[in-house]
Amino acid sequence: MAKESMKARERKREKMVARYAEKREQLKNEGRWDELQKLPKNSSKVRMHNRCQLTGRPRGYMRQFGISRVLFREMANKGLIPGVSKASW
Repeated sequence: MAKESMKARERKREKMVARYAEKREQLKNEGRWDELQKLPKNSSKVRMHNRCQLTGRPRGYMRQFGISRVLFREMANKGLIPGVSKASW
């Protein structure tokens, strides 16, 4: 389980990216790099990090499902993810 402060920081970044997305795109298209650098660092999309939606785990994130590999395996074994089953041959 990730610290609440880390999850909160990531949510804050998501809000900031959404707030400045249009302005950043406009400045990039116009080539005004000096004004682009004056925007907050966390308003850049590159600074966001994928985290598990349920636990907040930053590593082993599965983009297709939005959860970590650990939680994915537990949920798949219990049959909570539709269309996913343990492979056996």
